[in-house]
Amino acid sequence: MRLLLLSVFILLSSTLLKAQNASRVTGNLMSNANFFITDEKIGATGTPQYDYQKFGAESWLNLNYSNWGFDMGLRFDMFNNSNLLNPTGSYSDEGIGRWFVQKKIDKFDFAAGYLYDQIGSGMIFRAYEERSLMIDNALYGARVGYHINENWNVRAFTGKQKRQFSTYSPVFRGLVLEGFIKPDSTSTFSLAPGLGIVGRTWDGDAVSRIVSEIATYQPIDSIGAQYNTYAATLFNTLSFGNFTWYVEGAYKTKDVLNNEFVRQATGIQGKLVNEEGYNFYTSLSWANSKFGATVETKRTQNFRFRSDPFLIGVQGQINYLTPMARQNTYRLTARFSPNTQELGEQAVQMELKYAPSKNLAFTLNVSDIQNLDGRELYREVAPEILYKYKRKWQALIGFQRLKYDILTYQGKGEYVYANTPYTEILYRFKPRRSLRFEASYLDTKQEFGSWAFALAEVGIAPHWLFYVSDMYKVPHDKNSNYPAEKTKFDGLHYPSVGMVYSYKSNRFSLAYVKQVEGINCAGGICRYEPTFHGVRMQLNSSF
Repeated sequence: MRLLLLSVFILLSSTLLKAQNASRVTGNLMSNANFFITDEKIGATGTPQYDYQKFGAESWLNLNYSNWGFDMGLRFDMFNNSNLLNPTGSYSDEGIGRWFVQKKIDKFDFAAGYLYDQIGSGMIFRAYEERSLMIDNALYGARVGYHINENWNVRAFTGKQKRQFSTYSPVFRGLVLEGFIKPDSTSTFSLAPGLGIVGRTWDGDAVSRIVSEIATYQPIDSIGAQYNTYAATLFNTLSFGNFTWYVEGAYKTKDVLNNEFVRQATGIQGKLVNEEGYNFYTSLSWANSKFGATVETKRTQNFRFRSDPFLIGVQGQINYLTPMARQNTYRLTARFSPNTQELGEQAVQMELKYAPSKNLAFTLNVSDIQNLDGRELYREVAPEILYKYKRKWQALIGFQRLKYDILTYQGKGEYVYANTPYTEILYRFKPRRSLRFEASYLDTKQEFGSWAFALAEVGIAPHWLFYVSDMYKVPHDKNSNYPAEKTKFDGLHYPSVGMVYSYKSNRFSLAYVKQVEGINCAGGICRYEPTFHGVRMQLNSSF
């Protein structure tokens, strides 16, 4: 059936393309290939890929066709021995990963298939894709939109959430109204208000599993359950001169949640609970030619919203909660990244920027995240200085000081206290020749201890980029009595060497990689990944 749909789509697209000069076909291909090399010293063992498969791959081929006011799309997905779905497991399947049809008729907008959308910041609903984390929670259903006028629109949708090549069973429906208000074309004042509501109904199988689980609890743990849960949100963006203020608040009726942090009366850690929830987020920013400031704050309680009540992690997420820590990009500053605590957190983040000239800029980022009982989960202070000399030199110097509750985020130890100085230097020999150097040192006595990292990258525009890097585990003090778990990686090197070739809209990369276990984040969503040792290839092509 999947191959039949693919064949019909390609045939239809080819026919229409020949018949109509106004038609348009676009697409893209993304392919990953991983060759796994067993290495017991660094822990690269114990998964199917390392033990016997030795190879894993993922591929996505996306085709889009437009004509007569229609937009149509089809995507073929393939997973062969992939560890994206489960970092310690193996997943293989292939088929139609997405299709959709969309049409505008006067003020109406109709769409059906696998749809991506969100309400506000995504607080109560966000259907999106993040391939590096194996997130693809498109809404499989239908959506109808109506443009009231040029400033106001309303849309409604219903369907089920995508789960690889099938769907989760619960049914969703949602409604959102969005607008834009501006006194006149010359005014610097504007409002962009909106409101939305989403409902989810458990299916019989989900309710049966919930009831079976609750039946094992002691009377004191009894929670009750219901078929329907509703979430509503109200949001607005206010702009005035150099100020921008976004605010959003959401409420969720009673919902059956998997709370891994509470104990049952029998002493077992983790149980289902049935709780109301809310989430509040606001961001205020101001900027002119030299100064810039952003302050964000958020408070969350029981706002885990899933298609399966037993799931935690990145799978089955209906909504998206804005992360409250800086998105670090350097290797060691990103080692201890906090994932959003859907069950409860209160957080504030501030970033200040000052650029006295075109060649000099100062940045300070401060983040503080606590649980609702006041326990500090994450604190980061990160100042940076960026200096540019003519068009040849660019140097960045930064320092990260953090406190990280590794017990909450990774389930091991208690707190990590770390200081990480880092630098990045870019030198342009010629307009098309450049050298980039990156170095950092993570100083800590917790988890595995301190690390050093260095990277050199040569760019030969417009086609080539070559790089080599090494992450080194600094040995512990030999006179100290550290447990074997902490010292097992002492003195080990994690080198990587690779190249990237780009031609027009095509990009190919090949790299030999050794990578220590840790947290991988993309788009504010984080998950744990085990050690990797092997060869990686990636191809991206647009047409």
